[in-house]
Amino acid sequence: MNSQSYYQIQNDEYEIFQHAVQHRLPVLIKGPTGCGKTRFVEYMAEQLERPLYTVSCHDDLTAADLLGRHLIGPDGTYWQDGPLTRAAREGGICYLDEIIEARKDTTVALHSLSDHRRTVHLERTGETLTAHEDFMLVVSYNPSYQNLIKGLKPSTRQRFVAMSFGYPEASVEASIIAHESGIDEASAGQLVKLATDIRRLTDIDLTAAVSTRLLIYAGKMLKSGCPARKACLYCVIEPLTDEPTTRQSLLRLVDAHF
Repeated sequence: MNSQSYYQIQNDEYEIFQHAVQHRLPVLIKGPTGCGKTRFVEYMAEQLERPLYTVSCHDDLTAADLLGRHLIGPDGTYWQDGPLTRAAREGGICYLDEIIEARKDTTVALHSLSDHRRTVHLERTGETLTAHEDFMLVVSYNPSYQNLIKGLKPSTRQRFVAMSFGYPEASVEASIIAHESGIDEASAGQLVKLATDIRRLTDIDLTAAVSTRLLIYAGKMLKSGCPARKACLYCVIEPLTDEPTTRQSLLRLVDAHF
């Protein structure tokens, strides 16, 4: 498969996504940060040869940010489609990254596009738009960030085909790191072993696990000649914790591996 986005298929995600495409079903991808959710969506957009509209969700994201708004130009007021409306109108994949960061009143705007209707009503223009046959809605989130305040409503979750992602198997992860950073497989394998040990720790309070993304960063630093201890400190440990004692414990683990 010719693709600009490098992605290694791990389980049946490619097959399930293709089935969802065939039946025009929306897809929800769950998984920890830096495990390849966004890369997979980019890869699938290239495989399907469809434009990709990516939105990084946040607390201030409004329905107008997704649907569109009136703007003022030299010739007066005009309507400009938001990324969701444009994807629905022209055909393409609209990818909402970290959907649980968006306000609940914003995600309600997705309901009519993510069920059998596949329509969206633009209240400000009075238009009811039926989605293009090539339109697809994909959302993602990190389950570990969910709490009583942030989380998808059941009425939203149950409109999607849902897939759970995790970090790749050690050999696959090492291959990814080697490809993305340019280091040799042996060095990539050492980084993966370090990450695996950190991910298994239960006596250290970490808010997130070591992501594949961080290991690629460390690999790139190694490739340019940065000492392994410093690469792991600044690319792996520092992004994970602010606690000095935790930092020292993780550094001892780095010293054991490198």
